[in-house]
Amino acid sequence: MEIKVSWAGAAAFIGESGSGHKVVMDGPPEGGGRDLGPRPMEMLLLGTGACSSYDVISILKKSRQNVSDCKVVISAERAETEPKVFTKIHIHFKISGTDLKVKQVERAVSLSAEKYCSASIMLGATAKVSHDYKILEVVGAL
Repeated sequence: MEIKVSWAGAAAFIGESGSGHKVVMDGPPEGGGRDLGPRPMEMLLLGTGACSSYDVISILKKSRQNVSDCKVVISAERAETEPKVFTKIHIHFKISGTDLKVKQVERAVSLSAEKYCSASIMLGATAKVSHDYKILEVVGAL
């Protein structure tokens, strides 16, 4: 895998993925940025949320669960001194569907956390990563 990052002036950077997609990252005005995009550390959490959500959805679908949506809220704390690594990360899944089985959801979240999500597992080398979930039952249309 190879990516490119180009400086776009001040505290802004343009990242280009190996697949050709671009994203703008920037710092806050008080740090010399223009607030044009997410901070690089926010990008790490965004990637982790997408990686773990993909795992959970895939596992639930393979388990023949009728999942219709998955939202993730990630909260994180960083060290106060340089390097300001993440020290705590909590990943909360909001999984919607019809007749979702608790054991299957628990299994999907655990497998993502312990085996499949390379992003959260990698961040777990420096941070205490925790997970939980809420199942939201989708009621059929009338």
